[in-house]
Amino acid sequence: MRLALVHDWLTNFAGAERVLVAMCEAFPEAPVYTSVYCPEQFPHLRGRDVRTSFLQRVPGAKTKHQAFPLLRTVAFERFDLSEFDVVISSSHAEAKGVVTRPETLHICYCYTPVRYYWSGYHHYLENPRYGVLNPVVKAFMPYMTSYLRVWDRCAADRVDRFVAISRHVARRIEKYYRREAEVIYPPVDTGWLSVSERVEDYFLLVGRLIPYKRADIAVEAFNRLGLPLKIAGTGSELESLRAAARPNIEFLGRVSDDELAELYSRCLALVFPQEEDFGIVPLEAMAAGRPVIAYRAGGATETVVEGETGVFFDRQDAESLAQCVRDFDPGRFEPLRARARALEFDAEVFKHELAEYVERAWKRFSHSHATPTKKGRLVNIPAPDTKLEGEHGQAIDRERVV
Repeated sequence: MRLALVHDWLTNFAGAERVLVAMCEAFPEAPVYTSVYCPEQFPHLRGRDVRTSFLQRVPGAKTKHQAFPLLRTVAFERFDLSEFDVVISSSHAEAKGVVTRPETLHICYCYTPVRYYWSGYHHYLENPRYGVLNPVVKAFMPYMTSYLRVWDRCAADRVDRFVAISRHVARRIEKYYRREAEVIYPPVDTGWLSVSERVEDYFLLVGRLIPYKRADIAVEAFNRLGLPLKIAGTGSELESLRAAARPNIEFLGRVSDDELAELYSRCLALVFPQEEDFGIVPLEAMAAGRPVIAYRAGGATETVVEGETGVFFDRQDAESLAQCVRDFDPGRFEPLRARARALEFDAEVFKHELAEYVERAWKRFSHSHATPTKKGRLVNIPAPDTKLEGEHGQAIDRERVV
């Protein structure tokens, strides 16, 4: 089959881009279509056939792609994908809006329905923590979002099959797009992590320091507890968090993979206070043999096994997290069991499951598609397991229909 990959944008190497790289490894001949591309950020794609839209030539689009949602809708609709049998859109924004032929199977690997159109709209608009939304943007945003929400819903109808990154996201797809989605969990690179024989006396928080990650909860909780917490990562909230933190909290900034692997393997536990659609960081900690203290919401509830690889706190506030840490006993958790759980989400597992799913979906799609007869008419040949009935419910001979 001739297959193409489509991705929202390629400007920084984050979680969705890690998934795309794994897709490229699963389908090595597939070209990649995207709105804008910064090659220097993606050594993993060196030598790959990456095809960009007209936005690649628009000043500022590569560095401020968030400012071009209207143009991105046009960019993806203008891609000519007529040469392909299967298109996989890797999307949490507009990539699923590509237009394909009736004979082309379009599978959307969906990270989430667009947050700032749907589930997170009022959060982005009204939350004072998002200072980037100036008064002019806030005044214009409801009108623009209303149009984009309609476009996004129509774009979802162009997808033949949805695949979600978690059951949490699958429920959201059903809510906003009225579509069912099969779940294939994203890949987690576990090869660079290992279990350490020595555990040190600190808790660990890893990730971008931005509002929805809720590092502020961890800082407040550990201020109360007085226990050592190491925070690895940078972001817009770094300075405010540093100013609020007491001496028992250490900010490490950006760390190398080698440093991060050591931090993971020697911590008492990873602290995960945010709600994520999936969440790779808890699985990285488990791959290093360490348990997780997570907020009971989102993808963490599907990856962390309570009592075996971690524990949950129920309210997203400092008091609930602090009480959970007080009750936490690291000696209850077996490092090798945590690592075994993480290996269930390894990148090789993802590539195998995705390739099998695409093959299965393509066979079913192509078999049930309209096929020309000798006289040139188009007839629909149902799948072999389809029961055929006449106008009044009588059984029909399949051979006579064909």
